[in-house]
Amino acid sequence: MSDRLTSTLVAGAFAAAFGTLAIVPAHAEEFTAAQKKIQADNTVKVKSGKVEPCFGVALKGQNDCYAGAGTTCAGTSTADYQGNAFKLEPTGTCTGISTPNGAGSLKPKV
Repeated sequence: MSDRLTSTLVAGAFAAAFGTLAIVPAHAEEFTAAQKKIQADNTVKVKSGKVEPCFGVALKGQNDCYAGAGTTCAGTSTADYQGNAFKLEPTGTCTGISTPNGAGSLKPKV
């Protein structure tokens, strides 16, 4: 996955978190119909204001979406607490979640 696509996905996730834009990948054809549905469902959840993307807290294969280069969407993180994979968590709780790699983050961890 290119850096441009990666940047687009991150920007889209945060835009959805603030309710201004939907999460739209630069190359939608790279996603299956099921992955597009997951993205749409997650966007609705984030726009509701009840949840937010929390990076670095998902266990391997349990992320809600976006898991960086070489992966596609939900369930594709390759390591526990992967810094560029997010899990949807109740709004306001992300940075209070402790992991062996530190607290959850509202931005991807590098």
